[in-house]
Amino acid sequence: MGAFNRGIASWLGRLPTVWVEGEITELRRQARWASVFFTLKDPADGSCLSVSMPRGQFDAVGGSVSDGDRVHVYGRPELFAARGEFRLRALSLEQFGLGDHLAALERLKQKLAAEGLFAAERKRALPRFPRKIGLVTGNDAAAKRDVLTAIQSRFPPASVLVGETYVQGPRAASAVIETLRALCREEGVDVIVVARGGGSFEDLLPFSDERLVRAIAACPVPVVTAVGHEQDTPLCDLASDARASTPSVAARLVVPDLNELLARLDRARSGLERGARRALERERQKLDRTHERLGRAPRLLVERSRHRLEQSAGRLRALSPKATLARGYAIVRSSDEIVRSGSAVEPGERVDIELAEGGFGARVEETR
Repeated sequence: MGAFNRGIASWLGRLPTVWVEGEITELRRQARWASVFFTLKDPADGSCLSVSMPRGQFDAVGGSVSDGDRVHVYGRPELFAARGEFRLRALSLEQFGLGDHLAALERLKQKLAAEGLFAAERKRALPRFPRKIGLVTGNDAAAKRDVLTAIQSRFPPASVLVGETYVQGPRAASAVIETLRALCREEGVDVIVVARGGGSFEDLLPFSDERLVRAIAACPVPVVTAVGHEQDTPLCDLASDARASTPSVAARLVVPDLNELLARLDRARSGLERGARRALERERQKLDRTHERLGRAPRLLVERSRHRLEQSAGRLRALSPKATLARGYAIVRSSDEIVRSGSAVEPGERVDIELAEGGFGARVEETR
């Protein structure tokens, strides 16, 4: 039996996904269950089909449906082999009549994309330190509280200008546009957040309104949208400069974390101090080397001068008459004049002879 059931289950797993229409009956959901269970009933002949759907996906797209609602379910047939139970494993669900809305939204999406409203290159960078933040939200919405709380906790110096408006119903799109434009006219607004909490497909339809999408694309300041849950993607998200999965995340996008900034500032200050100390130490070492060179300079100058003096003295000594006398020569004087020629004296004339050490007198006997 088990092998048979597993074989059937394997064969069913190869079948394509399908859309099935019917009325919801026997809807069963519990907080501790991972899946939601219900039965699809054909109102024409009463035939039934068991359906299971992951709880998170059901809450996101079908949380507002109840017994008796007519729906389209997109899923894959499967057999629970352990019990031999056949059912449809649902991947998506939409209420009956929403298919036209989805088709119209898809056409609008393609049209606006072709005009370049969703192009990545037209999206602007958010200001790093906004002075004033505009917030478009409902008047009693949890989204407003989440954004304000997150901004206040992250960056208390920020100023937030709140524009409360309708965020649901037929008047919502026009009201949001009017509030958006009013905030743009306020002096000093650097960025605007459009926030709305989760809701059904119909609740979020105003945020796919063509007029609102164009107004967001044309807004003179950057716009951050935080509409619905993470899996929701209204067209305004595609036209905004940044999309946040929740209002709290939007706050983190538009303001920095003050504590983180202060920590970075401390790190930068410490780095500057270390750099200044290193530079000062290098200059001190250079100055010490300079003082050392200056201290050696006079000694070097004296030594060089002494050496030059000794060289000059040596040359002078080599040129001195005394040096000549020391080599065995003598200086002859007559009447205090140096005799340089034999014709300068006469025989019998007295002369003085100077030697390297001492001298003596003599008389000329003959000249040559």
